Formats: sequence, structure tokens, C-alpha cells
Amino acid sequence: MAPLLILGASAVLAAVFLPRDEVPAETVAARPAILDAFRWPMPAWMPPPPVPDDITVTPDLVDLGRHLFYDARLSVDGQTACASCHQQELAFSDGRPVGVGAHGTIGHRNSPSLTNVGYMPTLTWANPHFTTLEFQALVPMFGTEPVEMGLAGQEEALFARLAADPYYAEAFPAAFPERPAPDLYTITRALGAFQRTLISLNSPYDRATYYGEADAMSDAARRGQALFFDHRLECYHCHTGALFSDNLQTARTPFPENAFHNTGLYNIGGTGAYPAGGLGLYEFTGVASDMGRFRTPSLRNVAVTAPYMHDGSIATLEEVIRHYAAGGRTIPDGPHAGAGHENPYRDSLITGFEISDAEIADLTAFLESLTDQDFLTDPAFADPWPDGHPANANRVMPLN
Repeated sequence: MAPLLILGASAVLAAVFLPRDEVPAETVAARPAILDAFRWPMPAWMPPPPVPDDITVTPDLVDLGRHLFYDARLSVDGQTACASCHQQELAFSDGRPVGVGAHGTIGHRNSPSLTNVGYMPTLTWANPHFTTLEFQALVPMFGTEPVEMGLAGQEEALFARLAADPYYAEAFPAAFPERPAPDLYTITRALGAFQRTLISLNSPYDRATYYGEADAMSDAARRGQALFFDHRLECYHCHTGALFSDNLQTARTPFPENAFHNTGLYNIGGTGAYPAGGLGLYEFTGVASDMGRFRTPSLRNVAVTAPYMHDGSIATLEEVIRHYAAGGRTIPDGPHAGAGHENPYRDSLITGFEISDAEIADLTAFLESLTDQDFLTDPAFADPWPDGHPANANRVMPLN
């Protein structure tokens, strides 16, 4: 792994990398929530993710969150953990078109990667109201449409299961000395703390760009990089910045940046409509022009998170590139038939472009250079439970 850069850090970065007693007093007053014993797994050129003011991130809190993340006892069937839809080897996605919940319930959305999720100001494909990891965690746990973990009405049974486990009997008091029992507050804060540590910034692209490792990227990837940032393709307008997304918030940004786009994936009957259950931002605003608008995903680790789009309806990166080259997808027949490039709500940046097969291969090579192998294999993010433990003995995983 490339060494972390810590020289020249700003005051806020100093707050992350220095012990509390070495942090300037003005910084302590400005941002108390992130000044703690935990060291974020990140380079100095990237600010830390924002942390709610009622949370102090500590190693004990993160460790508790990791155990909860991999614990299938957080589901009604004892088989579905957070990790059942978010597997490390797949950059915490699941490789399925849409998620599968408790009792095999089929979901409506593709399970998004959790790469750098702490920096995302909106935490689902289209719901603008889920803006913190703690609030969002309640949806898979207790939501009923669709059922994911199926815990609605099972709160007390869940708390009892966790309290009876020897690890949790010590871990909850260690993480929450003033609130030592499992409850919704402590569970969701621990899960959020672990997810904020899922920081991926050590891909071949990063090593070539920030650490001067000229050989980290192939010649094909460098040609693809030039294409990616060229006005002809316009990729970088939506997939921009450190996350390769126009959605971003850090501990230093004064306000969150949110963006949703209609990419011409559907145009049912030429009306601009999208399939039921996948209407995008329109579902929450009722504004016609919001039909089919979804949050821009990060492209970090995108090569291991297929299939793509909010409904997992595009199988490969090559197909994704050809979709954008056409300015939208044409479905010739069936219930979803329509020409996406004629969708009246299609984003103005989705105009189409000419691209050769060789250029598609180069652009794919660049996207593959955003894969951070350290992130995919880091033991700090892996299942902490021993094999056969009740937490994982019956757990269903996407690659199993």
C-alpha cells in the first residue's frame, strides 16, 4: 500500500491525524465530533467524511459496527446481514441486478457499492431524504416495501438476541459507556461509524496521480483517462472529483453537493416514463421532469460492481459505454419499449458521441484502474466473526 501523505495537511486534517492534545484549540472548538482517538484510513489530500455532532468515532465504536454489519441475527430469518447485499470483494455491492432480502424477497434496486459511502450526501438511488447513515440504516432493517431484513415489530427480540451474545455484552458498554444496552440509537450509530471507514483511495489511478508511481497505470488506461476527461465524451461532468461523482460532502464542505440525472435508460411509449417501482426522484417530488432521475454513483471500484444502473439492467462496462454513446438506450419491443435518446426528460449532458471499439477498450481500462485491491481485501473491513458463529452460521452471501 502506498504511504499515507500527512505533510501539509489543513487544520481539519490535522484534527484527524494528530492526537487531541496536539490539535489547535480553534480547530477543537470548530469541529468536536471528529476529534477522537480514531485514525481515518485515508491520505492527507482527502478531507475526512462528515460525522454527526452526536457521535464520537472511536475504535470500539467502529469494531462494534463491523460486527453488526456482518451479523445475520439482524434479520427476521437469521440469514440476512448487511453484508448479504454488500460484500467486500465486490466493493460492498452484491453482483445481482437487484438486492435479495430476508426469505428470498426480491428488491427493487441494484445494491449500491458502499465505497466511500460516508461522503455521499444522499444514501439511496433516488430518495433525497436519507442523508445520514444512521437514518438510512432503519430502512433495510425495518422497511416493508420491499422487505430486506424484516425486523418490523421485532425490535425487542433483536435487542435481546444481541444482549445475550458475549461479545456484545462487552462491546456495547465499551462503545457507549453512558448507554450500554443495544437499542436503535446504539445499533445505527455503530453501523454508521463502520461504514464511514470504508474509504477507498489507493487505486492504480491514485498511485499514478498522487504518489508518482508512473507504472501504476497501463498505457491503455492512460489513453482511456484522456478520453474520460475529453469534451467529446463528457464523462467527467457527472463523474467528477475525488469520488468520480457529482455527489459529495466532506467534513470541510460548507454544504452537500447533490445531483440526480436521467440518462435515457427508458422512454416507455415515448412518454418519458420509467418502469413502475423505478421512477427515480419523481417518486418523491411529483415533478414531471424528475422522472427517471437517479443519483450519480461513484466510479471507484466500478469494475467489480456489475451489473449497472439503478435496476442492474446493464451487464458490462462496455454496454454502459455504448449506452452513453447512443445518447440513451433503445428497447425495441416488450412492455418497456422506447427510444431512450428521445426521452423528453433526458439530461442535457447525455447527447451521444462516436467512439471506436479500441477507444471503448481504453476507456474500460481506465475504469478498471479505479479498482483499489487493498480496499477489496483489507482485513479491517472483513468479517470479524469466527466461522460457524451464530452471527454467520446461516448467513447468505452473494458469492456463496
